[in-house]
Amino acid sequence: MSSIPNFSTDLTGQTAFVTGTTSGLGRRFAEVLAACGAKVAVAGRREDRLNELAQELSARGAEILPVPLDVTDTEALITSIEYTEKALGPIQILVNNAGKPDAQLALKMTPEFVDEMVATNLTSLFHLASEVTRRLVKAELPGRIVNISSSAAYNAGIGTSWYAITKGAVVRMTEMLALEFAKYNVNVNCIAPGAFESEMMDGMLERMGDITQGFPRKRLGTPSQLDSTLLYLVSPSSDFVSGATIRVHDAQGAN
Repeated sequence: MSSIPNFSTDLTGQTAFVTGTTSGLGRRFAEVLAACGAKVAVAGRREDRLNELAQELSARGAEILPVPLDVTDTEALITSIEYTEKALGPIQILVNNAGKPDAQLALKMTPEFVDEMVATNLTSLFHLASEVTRRLVKAELPGRIVNISSSAAYNAGIGTSWYAITKGAVVRMTEMLALEFAKYNVNVNCIAPGAFESEMMDGMLERMGDITQGFPRKRLGTPSQLDSTLLYLVSPSSDFVSGATIRVHDAQGAN
């Protein structure tokens, strides 16, 4: 048994694919993975922001590939994985971060809105995880998949029903895919953040007011406070961890 701590976060030589990178947590995830040596495909709908992020990280010496992507387009999901592999090599790290909030009561949601939420928050994650794993199996390579859920999966209020339901489903999907993919040495885990600074959160605060007044320490988290959780789940340190959801929040929604 080695006495050397297994704390390495060196991702040199690995290719990562991160969705929802044009703002907030996704942007931070891409920055952190690139800083640890990974080649990173940054995916999102706003092409100008993707190019800006790619230029910024490339200037720091990282190998970055901007991938314009609407995750509700299933065909585009598959094409984006193929495109990334041709440019950067096999994807061994997938961060399923893209998501869409709701701010409507269930009886006021249109069928189109409901379907788009499911496509964005749930089925896109399933398709990407499955396609990446198919390719890893063929290449006989290990992999790490990190799905981003939310504390709303456990504790949410009126007006956030469909968001909470889809994020709860992400937690269960993580558990089931972890079970299925374990024999291929592909770990599937999940992060469920609480209230963190982001573009999505800005919109919520505008609609609902300062929700932090109901929190024990009356503050939002900063994206950098998720760095260690992300790196743990994509590094060798978590080799024996699959199917887990790590809740990262400042006590709100702890029950």
